[in-house]
Amino acid sequence: MAQKKKKSSKKALAMSAMALPENIEELPLTDYTQKAYLDYSMYVILDRALPHIADGLKPVQRRIIYAMSELGLSATSKHKKSARTVGDVLGKFHPHGDTACYEAMVLMAQPFTYRYPLVDGQGNWGSQDDPKSFAAMRYTESKLTRFAKSLLQELGQGTVDFAPNFDGTLTEPTLLPSRLPGILLNSTTGIAVGMATDIPPHNLREVGQACIHLLDKPKATLDDMLEYIKGPDYPTDAEVISSPEDIRMIYTTGHGSMRARAIYVREDNDIIITSLPFQVSGSKILEQIAQQMIAKKLPMVEDLRDESDHEHPTRLVITPRSNRVEADSLMQHLFATTDLERTYRVNMNMIGLNGRPKVKPLLEILVEWLSFRMETVRRRLQWRLDKVEARLHILEGLLIAYLNIDEVIAIIRNNDEPKPVLMSRFKISDEQAEAILELKLRHLAQLEEMKIRGEQDELAKERDNLQATLGSDRRMKTLVKKELQLDIDTYGDERRSPIVQRIAAQAISESDLIPSEPITVVLSERGWVRAGKGYDVDPVALNYKAGDSYQSSARGRTNKNAMFLDSTGRVYCVPAHGFPSARGLGEPISGRLKPPDGARFISVIMGEDDDRYLFSTSAGYGFVARLGDLISRNKAGKSVISVPAGAHVLPAQPIKSLTTDRVCAISNSGSLLAFPVGELPEMAKGKGNKIYSIPGPKFKSGEESMTALAVMAPKEKLRIASGKRHTSIKYAELEEYLGTRGQRGRKLPRGFQSVQAVSVES
Repeated sequence: MAQKKKKSSKKALAMSAMALPENIEELPLTDYTQKAYLDYSMYVILDRALPHIADGLKPVQRRIIYAMSELGLSATSKHKKSARTVGDVLGKFHPHGDTACYEAMVLMAQPFTYRYPLVDGQGNWGSQDDPKSFAAMRYTESKLTRFAKSLLQELGQGTVDFAPNFDGTLTEPTLLPSRLPGILLNSTTGIAVGMATDIPPHNLREVGQACIHLLDKPKATLDDMLEYIKGPDYPTDAEVISSPEDIRMIYTTGHGSMRARAIYVREDNDIIITSLPFQVSGSKILEQIAQQMIAKKLPMVEDLRDESDHEHPTRLVITPRSNRVEADSLMQHLFATTDLERTYRVNMNMIGLNGRPKVKPLLEILVEWLSFRMETVRRRLQWRLDKVEARLHILEGLLIAYLNIDEVIAIIRNNDEPKPVLMSRFKISDEQAEAILELKLRHLAQLEEMKIRGEQDELAKERDNLQATLGSDRRMKTLVKKELQLDIDTYGDERRSPIVQRIAAQAISESDLIPSEPITVVLSERGWVRAGKGYDVDPVALNYKAGDSYQSSARGRTNKNAMFLDSTGRVYCVPAHGFPSARGLGEPISGRLKPPDGARFISVIMGEDDDRYLFSTSAGYGFVARLGDLISRNKAGKSVISVPAGAHVLPAQPIKSLTTDRVCAISNSGSLLAFPVGELPEMAKGKGNKIYSIPGPKFKSGEESMTALAVMAPKEKLRIASGKRHTSIKYAELEEYLGTRGQRGRKLPRGFQSVQAVSVES
């Protein structure tokens, strides 16, 4: 049965294959999809996203410029509705969306987008604050700028090839005969399939002079070109702050990044931003600064406003809080945290003369464009030479007709087909005979011999000059140089973006932005934290929630971190300026951190990075740690002291001096051991060394343990509380309790051997 089913299925497949029409081709799906995707990719790369090195335009831009020239919208004509141009472009050359076409046209009209705009717009064409705010094409009017003439001036002179449009009813130029290297003059961005392009704008004078130098010295190096082309020249006055080494690397490889920075001046106490980087919105800058002010990250700024108007397109005013605020330091922070300093990607990817996309270095771009320009001029001269020779040929025939005017008239009157008779009688060509026959009777009087011979002489001189130029590379280069210099003088201008080498901006640290004010941080037994201004806060006398009480407190500054030690030996860092006021009950510190389950906060610590604290456990071990070594941005904290099984962490104790301070360790048996703090090691983490000797080979819970620890300076007293009684031991009175680290202490006086609290007093 299985064999019969297989045979029937094969037979069905064969029948279906035989039933296919002959004009249908079968392809594997993988081959079909691969070919379709590759075709689409090449279309996007070559016909949509990347500019051509010859004229620096994408197809849609080229078609817009050509359509406007065909509509007669030159720089000297009147403006016409933009919708008319877009309609012509879509209907004749570019069958795509009108929105995308109009946006491409808008970009070419915006002086803050194009270094040398190609479209002269009338109406709302957007602003630097919002380039997308342009009016619809039915409201705006446009024509070509003077600079666009450099693209179209030689179009009808045989300089470029024409190809059929999308429906074959018209022809359009495949390239425009640009007289200038537009690929470098205006910025170009585009995203294709698997590649993109980001070409920065440059100054026309600099690029033109570099081309002239390269024509004079074809073996010139990149360093020679950089003598003329200093770097990109953006449409704004902002500074280009990339180093010469970075700029040279970009022009060497064809890719990299460029940095630009806003310019500001001081007016009285205000800081005035007068120019912004390319494609940066002033309103966005104000929004970025305002967000920092709202977040209290710019306490030195009092006011912010926009005073831009028609006379001052960019005027952003920043008012510092006082005259003591250093403007340069504030602006360095804003450069680092806002778009006042911006980095631009450079990727000089373009379609070369061979029709292939490639990322090209500067020297290769100039050499290849000059070869295109030389060929364009050669084609223009050859086209003109052909016209001149054709006219000379016609003039020879007209001169024959003038010299034999009566016979010519007789032949025309007496013959039904006079052309072959004229050609046979006077030995003239078909074109010459046709020109004679097309003459009107009223023009016969104008066929004066002197005029014909005069025109022949002028055209003969022009022909000889054209032939000499076409036959000499030197004369060709001289002509190209003269035309380049003419265009430089016509369209060139001064550099807008000054190149200034500056170091990268650094943001002011958060701690420097926060005002440094005295603060007392209070921690309760249940882990609630709050902070009071100043050092005169009595943390014990504060109100606490029912069932809660005072645990620990620390004095410090609002621009520092508060460190919290928990029962597992971990330390957590929290900025001190964000704690709730001590007037309330505070908030649980665990809400800001991620402590282990069951962990309890033991103490709070504040100080400078070089301050030392003593960390210990009830097992009698401990070490000295530097606060700077304990800093961690991790919400889960940093493990600092190892806690043996059955032991618990004791509150960390501040150390004032490693040479004179003494460690005072008290056991639950009522013994006190004092020794110099210098006997303990300084560590960043670990178990530490033995402070107090606990009997037995191993610490066991419930047996003797170290219950309290304090660090005492020479002018301080050790206050010991036992029930309702308390006593104080002066620094000098510690002599009888002095020993060596790791020993057992001596008994405290009777009545004070059940120690409940230990503190140090001045």
